Amino acid sequence: MRRWMTKGNCHPSWLAWRGGALLAGMLLCLASVLASWDFDLILANAQKRYGDLGPAKPRILAWSELIDASIGLPEAEKLDSVNRFFNRQIRFTDDIRTWRQNDYWATPIEALVKGSGDCEDYSIAKYFTLRRLGIPAEKLRITYVKALRQNQAHMVLTYYKTPTADPLVLDNLIGEIRPASQRSDLLPVYAFNAEGLYTGAKRAGDTKKLSRWQDLLKKMRAEGFAIGEG
Repeated sequence: MRRWMTKGNCHPSWLAWRGGALLAGMLLCLASVLASWDFDLILANAQKRYGDLGPAKPRILAWSELIDASIGLPEAEKLDSVNRFFNRQIRFTDDIRTWRQNDYWATPIEALVKGSGDCEDYSIAKYFTLRRLGIPAEKLRITYVKALRQNQAHMVLTYYKTPTADPLVLDNLIGEIRPASQRSDLLPVYAFNAEGLYTGAKRAGDTKKLSRWQDLLKKMRAEGFAIGEG
């Protein structure tokens, strides 16, 4: 059985698949999400950028309502509500079709304005929302995997109830949140969160280096999100 990352556990595929070039090119810094987001400001900034938001406005307002409704829920219910929300609100399209780029990391606002995104966009939106709902960064990892049935790179969000727990997988490929041990269709590669980049038990990078993630944070700040550098 393929093993997912927990403390003291590292599958050799984490180091083999896609290699160091991809690791070096990806983000090594994650944001800490502050206690309050001003959705009036966020909407105003989105309207300045995009003009009439049309059907995107209800999607953004629904996101705000989701946060308000979920803030007091147990963690398991937060995971379920956030996973269902973004899987329903965003339809899958690749970056070439949506952004005319090979690899574009959209902010949650960009994804909701478009109403579409790829696996990175689902995972990013779920990560930030769950952080906003108070789930600690150490329990969440944005995880690169190989989707074996599709034979392609894929991204999911994983949740660790404890550091050595079988992580739960929040995925856009299927609606149900399942333990990683039940996702034999996914081969883990590496993961990251606010504490750094992980290849098994060891942190493979710090949170100081600039990367595509820093560009994402800059865009989110411009959109009106109060976020730090983690």
